[in-house]
Amino acid sequence: MKRIDKILEYIAESTKKISKEALFAGEGITAAEIADDQKMLRNNVSKELNNLLRDDLILKIKGRPVRFLHKQIIEDTFRVRLKEKQIEVKSIKEVLLPDEQIDPFHALIGFRGSMRNQVEQGKAAILYPPRGLHTLIVGQTGVGKTMFARLMYHYGKYMKRFSEHAPFIVFNCADYFNNPHLLLSHIFGHVKGAFTGADHEKAGLVEKADGGILFLDEIHRLPPEGQEMIFYFMDTHTYNKLGETDRKRDASVLLIGATTEDPGSSMLKTFIRRIPITINIPSLQERAIEEQMLILKHLFANEANRVNKPIRIESEVVRALIGSVTYGNIGQLKSNIQLVCAKGFLNSIHENKDEIGLDFKNLPGNIRDGLFNIDKTQYKMKEMGCISSCLYITPEGRKALDEEVVSELPFNLYKLIEDKIGMLKEEGLDDVYIHRFIATDVNIHIKSFYNRFYNTKGSRERILKIVDKDILEFSEQIKEMAKKELNRIYSERFVYAFSLHLSAFFKRTREKKYGDARIYEPMNDHDEEYRLAQTIKSLIESKFGVHVPEAEITYMAILLKSVEEERQGSVGIIVAAHGTSTASSIVGVVDSLLGSSNLCAVDMPLDVSPREILDLIIDKVKSIDRGRGVLLLVDMGSLLNLEETIMERVGINVKTIDMVSTPLTLEAVRKASVFDMGIEEIYQSLKDFRGYNNSSAAVKVVHKAIVTVCSSGKGAAVKLKEFVEKIVCDLTDEEILVVPANVRELDKVVQDMRSKRTILAVIGVKRPSEPEIPFIPLEKLIEASGEQTLRELLLNNKQIPAVDQSVVVRELCEESLKEFMTYLNPHKILGMLMRFVQELELGLGVKFDYATKVQISTHTAYALERMVIRDGLVYQGEVKKLDQRILEVVNRSCNIFVSGMNLILSDDEKYYICEMLSEVYNFIPQ
Repeated sequence: MKRIDKILEYIAESTKKISKEALFAGEGITAAEIADDQKMLRNNVSKELNNLLRDDLILKIKGRPVRFLHKQIIEDTFRVRLKEKQIEVKSIKEVLLPDEQIDPFHALIGFRGSMRNQVEQGKAAILYPPRGLHTLIVGQTGVGKTMFARLMYHYGKYMKRFSEHAPFIVFNCADYFNNPHLLLSHIFGHVKGAFTGADHEKAGLVEKADGGILFLDEIHRLPPEGQEMIFYFMDTHTYNKLGETDRKRDASVLLIGATTEDPGSSMLKTFIRRIPITINIPSLQERAIEEQMLILKHLFANEANRVNKPIRIESEVVRALIGSVTYGNIGQLKSNIQLVCAKGFLNSIHENKDEIGLDFKNLPGNIRDGLFNIDKTQYKMKEMGCISSCLYITPEGRKALDEEVVSELPFNLYKLIEDKIGMLKEEGLDDVYIHRFIATDVNIHIKSFYNRFYNTKGSRERILKIVDKDILEFSEQIKEMAKKELNRIYSERFVYAFSLHLSAFFKRTREKKYGDARIYEPMNDHDEEYRLAQTIKSLIESKFGVHVPEAEITYMAILLKSVEEERQGSVGIIVAAHGTSTASSIVGVVDSLLGSSNLCAVDMPLDVSPREILDLIIDKVKSIDRGRGVLLLVDMGSLLNLEETIMERVGINVKTIDMVSTPLTLEAVRKASVFDMGIEEIYQSLKDFRGYNNSSAAVKVVHKAIVTVCSSGKGAAVKLKEFVEKIVCDLTDEEILVVPANVRELDKVVQDMRSKRTILAVIGVKRPSEPEIPFIPLEKLIEASGEQTLRELLLNNKQIPAVDQSVVVRELCEESLKEFMTYLNPHKILGMLMRFVQELELGLGVKFDYATKVQISTHTAYALERMVIRDGLVYQGEVKKLDQRILEVVNRSCNIFVSGMNLILSDDEKYYICEMLSEVYNFIPQ
């Protein structure tokens, strides 16, 4: 086959593998990929690509780098006929459809993947005759609920469901949740004289949205009377303005609501029943890793276009950014990317560079910590090759740098260890366990990269592209020496790893970047690997004429301990525990750290019979056994007695250890996969294991528990958990477990907990189904009456000093602001908000209660944010009726924001604060 035919065939096969979504996102085949795969010179490939383009067989997607697609495959995939001869475009969209003919949902990352069902629901809601279906969009903060609603709107215009100039009106119900009359006035409008200050008739949002869509964000903040008025409008399409008695007005409006809450617990059932479609938007973590990467690249491309500079992103930065997203989803990822790009942009100006370089060491601490939060994502990204090279995003597009552009070697033992060591130290592990974990992680890391880059024909030639021949030959000699001295079989992976590490060491030495300080204490010099590493150190110094620091011995010893020939037939390990996901969670953590393939989980919901569980475990035992037996790690109960039954049924050696935990499972997998221990050895070494920090200490059994419940189970629920823990700690020395839960899973959590512990109370926003369990509403806890109830539950009315309420107010405010603020940093403005409240108290000579402090702080924070975006409220009341004494105090107190943030609240915003204070305390004008 001729060279040009091979290239065309490769492009055809590669084009078939690219999804439609990825094609729209700009994916294609580069000349570098073809040259690497076909073992051709780059200039020869470029020459043939030009010939193929002239022959009208391929498409050329302009950008950096240029990408190519097979023309016939594209025509077949999209069922179109493309124009003839030399098609060069910026995007494949240009040759498929004009912009106005492209389905708007095609711009949504995941529209054919994780968002496919949601897209179909959104389209059905728009097209359903005669007026469409009112829709509720549910999802965590930052998942893109507003964007999805806008796509529904554009799809309606695309399908001629709406006119080209149909309105799309957005309203955030949270802005006026504390003033129902004002909120209803905004939605439905009011007539002249409807209330004090209504000196003219005003059109509402329903009237403005006639013929289009009204998007109600945070719809759960609507008061009950507002929900009733809206569901009447849904039924009849008629409404009345505030101040009118007859519903004689009509409008054709499609309502789309959005909420972060569980609709069933936060909204009227009569209201929910009138919304036929509920669309759940998945969190960023629930999206496929390919989609997460596309989202990240898209956000970086936006920043590159904004500053008109290319952005170079280290692979560790990519991992840290994805791991840094904890509660804010895409919105938080966008903010984090903007933050690091802003810092990189300033550095590029200071250093007079034409590109923005983002490296791990310059990341803010909270984003850098994201590297240790990625769990299984880390291994998915390794499979994709997303951490073996950096990203290079240009204002015109994006490209992933190939090996020829990346200056770093694909295996970096220094970086691997440095990334892991901090996390393990923080967990309190001693050096012995750290060495063992590091050895395991290095082995997994090397296997991953070796299989990807070198486990093919011609692997020696590929290594020689990266390392010098004398280094490779020296590494092969070391491999033979290690086999003889340590009596082990070492594979080609050892040669690969050792030669790359030696190259990295020489590079660090040349650039004087090698620090002689040890990262942690060296391995015991009695270890056979450490003694051999000392010999290798001398050989390196003799052959290459360089000084080898003592710390380097530890690195080489770790390689010797890690990179052995992959063993077959390790002991199988099954984790079985009661609950819907307990076992899976443990296995997930262990798999993300050690990557064991001979480990599985058996979750046991409480409503499944013991007979079904036994059959399931037997099936797992048969499938996971490799001839050396199966270790069964269980939590409690009847599982302890299954050992004999299983062995009788299947004839496989089974050992059982109870009190399963993540550390126990980690240790079992490490002994089975790393040290190749037999089942009896593992069993004897682990039967008394009680954790890494104190293996001889007795395990504390916690018999009592308190459940805290908020909307997501995270954020506010965790803050509430921490607050309750402080109260419990002050009240009693007894061990009481405090567990956060979200409203949807409350009853399931309670059911699972009750099988093992006594639940003292549920505290938060939803009452449990079991009426006998004490329930303390969140607002009662804030008002201190709930705190007293909790005290009585714990201490039978013993008098204990109260918890500092300033801590409570601050934490509750911060969690609320984190969820809803966009432009201001809640953590940074909280101090000023607390001082503002104190100034009001001093000026008015009053002491606010918990709830009022939270109300004033959050309202003022939103007012400050409105000042940032220049969208302040317009006061609707009569200024002369406001208490001038209160207004003077508010004016003085607002100087805090002028001096601290250079933000000036408008008079209208101050009037609303004054009105709020007057309503709360019924101040009489002086």
